[in-house]
Amino acid sequence: MARFRELLQALDQLRRVVAVGRHQGALAQIADLVDSFLDTPQMEACVGRFRALPGGAALMDARFPPLQPDIDRLRQLPAGSLGHTYAQLILSLGYDPEFFRPRPIHSDAHWLTQRIATTHDLHHVIGGFATSPEGESGVLAMTACQTGFPAYVALLHAAQLSRFRLDPPSYGALSAAISHGTAIGFEAAPLAAVRWEDGWERSVSDWRRELGIRRPADGTAYGTSLES
Repeated sequence: MARFRELLQALDQLRRVVAVGRHQGALAQIADLVDSFLDTPQMEACVGRFRALPGGAALMDARFPPLQPDIDRLRQLPAGSLGHTYAQLILSLGYDPEFFRPRPIHSDAHWLTQRIATTHDLHHVIGGFATSPEGESGVLAMTACQTGFPAYVALLHAAQLSRFRLDPPSYGALSAAISHGTAIGFEAAPLAAVRWEDGWERSVSDWRRELGIRRPADGTAYGTSLES
């Protein structure tokens, strides 16, 4: 019975991956895919990996609140600061600051899912990745490498297969971004366990030095064009 349940879950997740591609990465479809992994062995393993990270267990056990940034306040911080650069990104994308799907955080899996979902765009800033398809894959690769977050692993494999099959000439660019994000993931301190809220006023460059991000994606074909 357990194997049959896992098969049904896998089929449902495959359907949701296809829906993400069909809707060109719409946030609702991505959130559906993320939620489909909540009660799975893959998410259980992800929680275990996060707990093993320095500071991860303490952050999780305290149910440190999901990110809820005040964009109006952050945009007033000095240029080059983490808060100002993050606010620039959100405003440039035209995102509603409250666009995150609300989730309960009563379980470890729910808390970690919400924490990763709400800090995803901060990882664009700290890694220097643009919000192009290649840049998105670079950011997903950082998190997938460090925590094995199931939905991001699935999206990365789907993106690679889709490019390889449907647009072979662009496969190299996608692979470069994923390789770059993976390299950052191996080298840097665990980004999912960082208390970003304690250092909005600090510069992006200071954060990168502390976290060990020596080769951000700024200046690459898939890098951000925002000033930091």
